[in-house]
Amino acid sequence: MGLITEEKRGAILIWTLDREARLNALPDLGDGDEVAAACERVNADSSIRCVVLTGAGRAFSAGGDLTAMRDRRDLFEGSGAAIRERYRRVVHRIVRSLYGLEVPLIAAVNGPAMGLGCDIAGLSDIRIASERASFGVPFLKLGIIPGDGGSWLLPRNIGYARAAELLFTTRSIDAATAAEWGLVNRVVAHDDLMTEALAVAAQVAAQPPQALRMAKTLLRQGRDTTFDQMLEMSAAMQALAHLTEDHQEGVAAVLEKRPGDFTGR
Repeated sequence: MGLITEEKRGAILIWTLDREARLNALPDLGDGDEVAAACERVNADSSIRCVVLTGAGRAFSAGGDLTAMRDRRDLFEGSGAAIRERYRRVVHRIVRSLYGLEVPLIAAVNGPAMGLGCDIAGLSDIRIASERASFGVPFLKLGIIPGDGGSWLLPRNIGYARAAELLFTTRSIDAATAAEWGLVNRVVAHDDLMTEALAVAAQVAAQPPQALRMAKTLLRQGRDTTFDQMLEMSAAMQALAHLTEDHQEGVAAVLEKRPGDFTGR
């Protein structure tokens, strides 16, 4: 069974993790290829300006499949070298692909987001949580460590001390605490989650698409580049942005006190 179902609404694409009976556990062995292909399609499609990611049923994603871990099958089968290679080709392909998504990604976290599920939510640019959401990285409870890059990602999202508390205690936090810690942008009533996420997505999708993708690139690169490197990248991308028709439209729209009508040219 595949992992993601897709629904396109204009310039917005909705991805749903669709393994409700298994609390959207992941990854199965084919998930790396599936997520990579989905991200490549978005990156190649200039009509898509924003992606919203949510989960089917009562969970966002429970993370790894504990029965597969117990039975040493699928991702967890064989020697240490074999398991390492599957992590690289499946788990790492998922997180690299999501991190490399060129359009803004909004996580609509509808329920528990644990382990890899928590880190996938954390890869999103904007995170909106249902009041029923919870977050945790209980790897140590299982005698393992974050194999998905979470030890790099989580401190960048919430700071070292809070990341250390989550990882070392293995406890989970509720949606209100996640908002207080900066793991999510805000918490909304469960029944309002997708309405709110799509409203934010519509605001994002209203922006000029070329400049939108460049802005996301700069934000991501800014985590690890020097200020001088960021200035050079910004100057190069700004020069390209100034030559677009959308730039002319944006200036005209502001001067004329009307919404911009951006075409991606």
